[in-house]
Amino acid sequence: MARLRTRHSADTPGGPALKRALTTPLLYFFILGDVLGAGVYVLVGQVAADAGGAVWVPLAVALLLAMLTAASYAELATKYPRAGGASHYATRAFGPFAGFVAGFCMLAAGIVSVAALARGFGGDYLSEFVTLPVGLVAVLFLALLALVNARGIKESTRANVVATVVEVGGLLVVVALGVWLMVRGDGDLGRLGQLGTPEKGAAAAVLSGSVLAYYSFVGFETSVNVAEETRDPRRSYPRALFGALATAGAVYVLVGIAASVAVPTATLARSSGPLLEVVEEAGGVPTRVFSAIALVAVANGALLTGIMASRLTYGMARDGLLPAALTKVLPGRRTPWAAIAVTTLLSMLLALTGSVTTLASTLVLLLLVVFLMVNTAVLVLRRDAGESDHFRAPTALPVLGAASCVALATQIEAEVWLRGLLVVAVGVVLAAVAAVRRAGRAHDGERG
Repeated sequence: MARLRTRHSADTPGGPALKRALTTPLLYFFILGDVLGAGVYVLVGQVAADAGGAVWVPLAVALLLAMLTAASYAELATKYPRAGGASHYATRAFGPFAGFVAGFCMLAAGIVSVAALARGFGGDYLSEFVTLPVGLVAVLFLALLALVNARGIKESTRANVVATVVEVGGLLVVVALGVWLMVRGDGDLGRLGQLGTPEKGAAAAVLSGSVLAYYSFVGFETSVNVAEETRDPRRSYPRALFGALATAGAVYVLVGIAASVAVPTATLARSSGPLLEVVEEAGGVPTRVFSAIALVAVANGALLTGIMASRLTYGMARDGLLPAALTKVLPGRRTPWAAIAVTTLLSMLLALTGSVTTLASTLVLLLLVVFLMVNTAVLVLRRDAGESDHFRAPTALPVLGAASCVALATQIEAEVWLRGLLVVAVGVVLAAVAAVRRAGRAHDGERG
């Protein structure tokens, strides 16, 4: 541990180090809680609309595609265990310009995601219990999450453990209800093999459904931003990452099977709460119980994404890609309070303006841009031997991971591409400004 601390300090010259507090189990639950977010509670119906009755197939395909990129993250996170994630890797591989673009895409996706989840928290699920203005709920919700985030990574991840248990419990209830429906003879096993729609053949339907299902697995990439706060990242991170993805994949496939067997495909496709359809079909579980579970899932996803956004902002600032003021940390807690405050305020602004709904559909596209850069960065950075004990992915995995990003991007609609490219263009302009400033500082240094 002393060797790791020495190396860590060397990685962070001129700035305070974050506290190493995460164990392997806490990191496992961090990743699992971020992957098992609110998406699965609403996406199953949309996957059914795109792929047909065999919802479990695109879910399984999406898991395999996510594992490819996860292998690249495992190599880079154990090779360079520090906050900044994809931005830091792209900077090392391609320079600060690419690093800024990667970081900006991650920040944009993260901040928009938190804002969208905040509005979701104040929407229909909460109205099962109380009716309040969505904007007010979103602001109070985000302020509370910021306080939990600032209190400490250990406290945040411990809260995540409880929330993750609730989320998984709710999904397992759906699986159990599906089994009960089959036992009493009300389920239709024939739907498990129905792939394709009137508009698409089986192969096209699976690929299209996999894009939506892929969104259910994203979240694992946020964990690289807390690798710096993990006690032994070279040992803990691969175990936690692959273990959490495998657990989430197994749960998702079982949920997909239960939903397919329990509810007609057309009913799933029309529903905005497809898992609630399973509950109503089986009976015996109050709908308010599921609303409460969904609220926990939304809150947990927003907390973990907020942690990612603040750590990414901190890491980019420490790399000189954002103002140095964002590297300030609380003296006792060692949490990046300045980064937390700025990212929370931006999420509040988006939540209040309502522009989140126009940007939310670009999240997958932005992440695919980041994932493509990460998969290619792995290959470029092979010239840097790094530490001998870091995880090394077989070369075929990052190659296939990059190809999968391109394949999934071809399935995204044109209007989403337009919005996504606008966000990327803003990142490119800001990266160019940052490059000019760096050149100016270097010139002033030479003159001095």
